[in-house]
Amino acid sequence: MISPAEGNPFGQISPPPGIGVLGADPSIALGILFKTGIQLFIIVAGIALIIYLLSGSYDWIISGGEKEKIAKAQEKITNAIIGMLLIFAMIAVWGLFTGNILGIIKIGSTGIEFNLPTL
Repeated sequence: MISPAEGNPFGQISPPPGIGVLGADPSIALGILFKTGIQLFIIVAGIALIIYLLSGSYDWIISGGEKEKIAKAQEKITNAIIGMLLIFAMIAVWGLFTGNILGIIKIGSTGIEFNLPTL
């Protein structure tokens, strides 16, 4: 027989493991998912930008004064800077469109919150 000190004979019911990380509310979980995706995108884009800038810089250093190699290195550096500006512009436009125009995203003190449209 089970004594009262042992508790429920059928065990403790607990939520699935992912609930603690993402929360029980789907809109909060969606916000965390998008925030993580955007952060990963920015990190990967930043690493690619640094590698491309360093590649252009290295090409310029080893060019030996040849005008064609210097021009290619300058083009790499220019393309990396243009890519960086495009990434920042894309993130700004996405935030403006989804936040201010559509009202789907609210950035508050608790993080990113989604207001899912309903009929």
